Amino acid sequence: MMKNSITMLFICCLTMASMNMTAQPILKTHVETGDVEGILDGTLAVYKAIPYAAPPVGNLRWREPQPAQPWEGVLKAEDFGPWPPQPSRRDGSNPKMSEDCLYLGIATPATSINDRLPVMVWIHGGGFQTEHYGGDLWKHLAMRGVVVVSVEYRTGALGFMAHPELTKESKNGHSGNYGLLDQIYALKWVQRNIASFGGDPSKVTIFGESAGAISCSILCASPLAKGLFRAAISQSGGSFAPWSDSGRTLAANASQKGAEQQGLAFQKHLKKKSLKQLRKMDALELCGDNVGFGGFWPCVDGYVITDDLYRLYERGEYNDVPVIVMTNSDEGALFSRSMQPEDYKKAAKGLFGPFADEALKVYPGNTVDEAFHGNGDAFRDLGFAWPSYAWVSLQSKTGKSPAYAAFLAQPSKLSFSGDPRRRGVAHADDIMYLNGTFLTQPDKYPAESAVAEILQQYWVNFAKTGNPNAKGLPYWPSFDVSKPTTMQFSNGASLIMLPNKEQIDFVDRFYKWKREETESQRKSSSKDK
Repeated sequence: MMKNSITMLFICCLTMASMNMTAQPILKTHVETGDVEGILDGTLAVYKAIPYAAPPVGNLRWREPQPAQPWEGVLKAEDFGPWPPQPSRRDGSNPKMSEDCLYLGIATPATSINDRLPVMVWIHGGGFQTEHYGGDLWKHLAMRGVVVVSVEYRTGALGFMAHPELTKESKNGHSGNYGLLDQIYALKWVQRNIASFGGDPSKVTIFGESAGAISCSILCASPLAKGLFRAAISQSGGSFAPWSDSGRTLAANASQKGAEQQGLAFQKHLKKKSLKQLRKMDALELCGDNVGFGGFWPCVDGYVITDDLYRLYERGEYNDVPVIVMTNSDEGALFSRSMQPEDYKKAAKGLFGPFADEALKVYPGNTVDEAFHGNGDAFRDLGFAWPSYAWVSLQSKTGKSPAYAAFLAQPSKLSFSGDPRRRGVAHADDIMYLNGTFLTQPDKYPAESAVAEILQQYWVNFAKTGNPNAKGLPYWPSFDVSKPTTMQFSNGASLIMLPNKEQIDFVDRFYKWKREETESQRKSSSKDK
């Protein structure tokens, strides 16, 4: 009898040990370039820096990403990789920067490579000039049963400078958009390797904020990204405004300064005679504090970006996947500034041209405070709200996959905008609803914490199924401008009509005129040639 009891006890111990072993997330695994080991963070295995491409240094500067080199032994992915070269942080921190920056991070709750969990790939913001892929964003989402990947990519001049010599040496006849090519290369890496972390390569959702959201819209329209993801989430961004600004197209025409000419101007600014000399410069001299030349941005190069995204979506020429597109109620507060009413009106006339009088009715500025809010609201709608509306509106007309519209309006004292005149959710405040800022302080921020919980549930449901809806949440229909289909996140979640519709309608008319002007100039230029 005692012998049987000892045997049973031994079996129970083995069973419990086995259960403990199987409950541990995947801390060691193998990718195409070698073995890699992460760290345990609660119930997650976290890999902070895995190279997905070769360092883009030397002759690889301003070239498409190349394969990462294999390594021997086990790569300890315990520390974040360096930030891409960029101006100093406004918060006074001094992160390590290096042109060798093509790394990605992974957080996985999977306990087996056979788990086949949905995958969410985060693309950071920063105006294509700054920021870094690292942080705690992944923890709370990953703990809900998804593998989260965060991607670093080249920014600033290193990531987006076009140049005639670069176009000439490219076998695909393009230049610029290297940061976007990095993102695409990382997504291909995910397709080949994410199963080693318990992820399902057929269930990849890309998501990003600001420049990361703009990147998502571009990836949704790029033929190079076709088949690399099945859904997308945009937080404050979409590349649907008219591509008529300086540097937004590759080559110049009679009325535009093209991106290549911007690269030549940059070369002249740095007092260099050739691309060869630019490649020999220190990376920080190209993207640091004292460069005094900015504004590098994705351009229509005919390769990564084949045309104005608005036109592509009008024609139905895009990667038709389900999307969630969200904007914040007071995006422009982060960018607005105090102006005298006369200066504000002068700026409005310069920006809106023949639409200036109507703009000043929609965005009045008869006092200093009114000008601050008018400027901020115009920035919100021109840069974020209208592009987001255009995205869901066009996809609802020309696509087969659903487009879901969201509006974050939760009042909070905590904000990335330090201006006390802020009236709502400023640009980048949405990140706090994903990174645990509010969820970890429910007593201090009860309303924000409740919204963060709902928002994260929708995001993860969407990653798992391509549909944000699930039992226990308010039903969220796909976008229809004639119905209350925009999900507003404020003291919970509820459906509303298109927010700020008067302003959106005005911007829609203004941008239609801009597109027609650009097209007329393009045709005139073609005739001249």
